[in-house]
Amino acid sequence: MKKILSGSVIVIVLVSTIIFSACKRYLTSPPVGTLSSSVLANKVGVDGLLIGAYSLLDGYYSGVSLVFASPVSNWTFGGISSDDAIKGSSSNDQFDATTISNHSVDPTNGYLPGKWDVQLYGIQRANDVLRELPLVKDGSVSPAYALQVAGEARFLRGFYELEMAKCWGPFAIYVSDSISYGNNNINVPNGVSILPKIEEDFKAAMNTLPATQQQIGRANKYAAEAFLAKTYMFDHNYAAAKPLLEDLIANGVTSSGAKYALNKHFADNFNPSLKNSPEGVFEVQMSVKDGSSGANGNVEDILNFPLGGPSGCCGFYQPSFSLVNSYKVDANGLPLLDTWNDYDLKSDQGIAADKPFTPTTDAVDPRLDWTVGRRGIPYLDWGIMPGDSWIREQSTAGPYSGMKSVYYQAAAATTSDNFGGWGGGGQGQITANNYKAIRFADVILWAAECEVEVGSLAQAEKYVNMIRARAADPTGFVHTYIDPAKPMAGYTNTPAANYMIGLYTGQIATSTKDFARKAVWFERKLELAMEGHRFFDLQRYDSGPAGGGYMAAVMKAYIAHETNIPGFTNPVQKGATFTAGKNEIFPVPINEIDKSGGILKQAHGY
Repeated sequence: MKKILSGSVIVIVLVSTIIFSACKRYLTSPPVGTLSSSVLANKVGVDGLLIGAYSLLDGYYSGVSLVFASPVSNWTFGGISSDDAIKGSSSNDQFDATTISNHSVDPTNGYLPGKWDVQLYGIQRANDVLRELPLVKDGSVSPAYALQVAGEARFLRGFYELEMAKCWGPFAIYVSDSISYGNNNINVPNGVSILPKIEEDFKAAMNTLPATQQQIGRANKYAAEAFLAKTYMFDHNYAAAKPLLEDLIANGVTSSGAKYALNKHFADNFNPSLKNSPEGVFEVQMSVKDGSSGANGNVEDILNFPLGGPSGCCGFYQPSFSLVNSYKVDANGLPLLDTWNDYDLKSDQGIAADKPFTPTTDAVDPRLDWTVGRRGIPYLDWGIMPGDSWIREQSTAGPYSGMKSVYYQAAAATTSDNFGGWGGGGQGQITANNYKAIRFADVILWAAECEVEVGSLAQAEKYVNMIRARAADPTGFVHTYIDPAKPMAGYTNTPAANYMIGLYTGQIATSTKDFARKAVWFERKLELAMEGHRFFDLQRYDSGPAGGGYMAAVMKAYIAHETNIPGFTNPVQKGATFTAGKNEIFPVPINEIDKSGGILKQAHGY
């Protein structure tokens, strides 16, 4: 079970003896081998059930055969499915991931049940808590604690349900605690938006949870408020989201009581030694070296390290040429909102690692080299990125490596672990790098979106500049090594590339709403790249202000660009299409439709 961190102490309630009904395919059969409710009807039992519900936040459940099919980081469903990244390695390696990347995914895809199942297991565990609370009669649970536990359970149910809504839209299902095999109502239909019900869960959580928690990993009222605002953003209810976001910016604190703030440096968000920072509005907790053989760590991201460097596997989450091009800037250090993809930044595509290569001298946003590993630039403290020796199948994957989920060499002893199978023998690592499901930069940029929609463009520009000002701090740039042969020996004060980033000086404030939207949306792309949000952001824009067809236009332009790069055969995207009105969401797993006896309907176009 996932451990919830409290300061430097890992606190765990062992519930291995409790077999949840959720483990029996959640709803479709009566629970076998479960403990009776009377045994669990006390504080220890309720706490065990609650931690069991928290434990699936990372997306890892041993009953799902593909551990990398359901990551909370959404590198599959939110990353390689977007213009952020391409599925690396060969096109036949994890072919189901390839079909997600090129939008040929169908209802039989093996990754779909993993994502669907883990969310429903989490929902059922949260519902188990809500069903058990009224049965506690021994006085061990005070009324105040019962309210808090119920708030956390509803927060968790909302979290898992929102993940379903993002992937399946109106073809997701909402399962309340009144749904059970015993109540003979398990055939829950789909076909309508579940966002209003998710909003009710987060409202209830916000109104009952405390501002701080004794254990850092537990949700507080501000985390619930942030997720309520996020749900409103997906529901395009900007008037409702705006005051929540303003409150979070003015008053929000982490579960440990730290005022929400941007970390001093952009890169601090991805350093497992600096997790649970003031920027972490809600962080999914990861831990290693804890006796769990890596199961409490970032299991689902084990395929996403460069082939060389930290682990030797596997390069599945490869930044796209289009993403890298997005970090080009004009003479004022501002993004090229319309012309960013007119030409490709110089790369080592097709150039062997033993051949000379000099990186581009073009000016780039400094966030590029904390997001993307590229040849000739320091890769954290692992050394100068050497090129194709770190890329698996460069002709398929391109020349770039992801890095936001990678640990630092200097902290490897405490932030990484082997996990047998894929995790051991040089094939990937499990890390203690938390996943920031919402970070404060998210909140600020959502607030900027709301200001655009209500017509306050000057305030939107101020919010965007808050994000850009942090990135513009030269102390946060990637710098050259003191000794390239000893990358852990430290850094010079010399930037590793031609970094330039400027603030907006009225370009948003005095613009049209359309231009302001474009600027705010582009800032989200730069700030949150490779964090699993991009597909869902495009989905939001398409179903909201941009109008239907926007996402398809973006993705078609991306596919056309990525399949016409000299020296890059790109078999993953070859022949790819993106169909408007279909590919904005994923198909419902065919096995779920079969089990429902036809109650569940398939998403349009599948």
